[in-house]
Amino acid sequence: MDRLASFGNDPSDKPPCRGCSSNLVEPYIKCAECGPSPFLLCLQCFTRGFEFKKHESNHKYEIMTSDFPVLEPGWTAQEEIALLEAVMDCGFGNWEDVAYQMRTKNKEECEAHYMKNFINNPLFSSTLLNLRQIEEARTADTTIPFKPTDDPPRPTFDSLLSRDMAGYMPARADFMEEFDNYAEWDLKDIDFVDDDSDILHALKVAVVDIYHSRLKERGRRKKIIRDHGLINLRKFQILERRYPKEVQDLYDAMRRFARVVGSIEHDKFIESHALEFELRREIGRLQEYRRAGIQSFCSAKVYERVKHVREDERRKRTMLVDVLQYIQDGRACQQWLSKQAAIDAGITPVVTTITTSATGRRSAPPLNLTGLPGTEKLNDREKELCQVVRLVPGAYLEYKQALLNECRRQGGLRLAQARALIKIDVNKTRKIYDFLIKEGYINKA
Repeated sequence: MDRLASFGNDPSDKPPCRGCSSNLVEPYIKCAECGPSPFLLCLQCFTRGFEFKKHESNHKYEIMTSDFPVLEPGWTAQEEIALLEAVMDCGFGNWEDVAYQMRTKNKEECEAHYMKNFINNPLFSSTLLNLRQIEEARTADTTIPFKPTDDPPRPTFDSLLSRDMAGYMPARADFMEEFDNYAEWDLKDIDFVDDDSDILHALKVAVVDIYHSRLKERGRRKKIIRDHGLINLRKFQILERRYPKEVQDLYDAMRRFARVVGSIEHDKFIESHALEFELRREIGRLQEYRRAGIQSFCSAKVYERVKHVREDERRKRTMLVDVLQYIQDGRACQQWLSKQAAIDAGITPVVTTITTSATGRRSAPPLNLTGLPGTEKLNDREKELCQVVRLVPGAYLEYKQALLNECRRQGGLRLAQARALIKIDVNKTRKIYDFLIKEGYINKA
């Protein structure tokens, strides 16, 4: 009979007894002949000679228990597992809570045993060193080789590359403007002299300690930026766009937690949710096929093709309704319909100009403001201006507020300044500028 380690302290980690389905409590019995899945019995079912399918009561068996020493006498295997779990839960050094969670040892015994067998044990240190060497050898082929002689990029100040890298200088491994950039100012006038009083000396030491903590925070933020590849923001945004819209929203929401976990763990978390999203979308598509009565992938291809055609027709009808709602000119509407018919037929549409004479071009019809957001905020004269200039009310209100703010700041406003503020057609800008001057909203400089 062999005495083997158990599955763990938690009863939920052990399979139930095959006889009475109760949670197994050490010691319990494992059949040495039944397999490959373990056939486990509690002591009560074992003493009754429980048999099930191929298992017979005369099979060889093993006693499963962790009530035996592993590293030193007086510490059973179960207590070793409980000590490691308590250190993980309570943290290294919190021996009082570790002992309270174990309940079988005091804090001095827990500390001495842990330091002797898991910290200062040369066997474990050599094993960890071998594991680290194996990991480095395994990842040696995947790492990017670095040559110390390589000249890092040195972008000039305010260049495009410098802006893309957020002012990061690779040759110096820091930023042009660091986090808490003026932390050193608190130290520039501090001078330790022999005739300082104890209180003054302690105060100066406290200021230096505060400065060290600020430096640690600066280094921590720089490490997060480097580990997560946030130096080149444009590349980071390009990588984000490869995900669907829903995963991008999750990426934005979980970015604040990236500082807690490592970069690889954070990427694995996002990739797993992206995979979950793809699986859910695929399951939804298959469920749609099932509701439509489709039972083969060939039929699914036909269904998708017909579905796309139906959606295109619905989109065209919706667009036509919008055009007929906002365009009240029958000739312009007829021209648009002819152009769409030519596009549908695969013919390059001929652009024609509706004119009232041989030389003059007809002006565009006034814009219909019905239902447009912001219309209720305009007076009658402003509505007339937006209709003539063909400017939606929301954009007009934004341009108006920008011109009013600039006029208050400068004490007046010129047309050239208005054109620099509003990046639209210069003729529309002039009409808006003249209207605001006429109505008394702004004054000329």
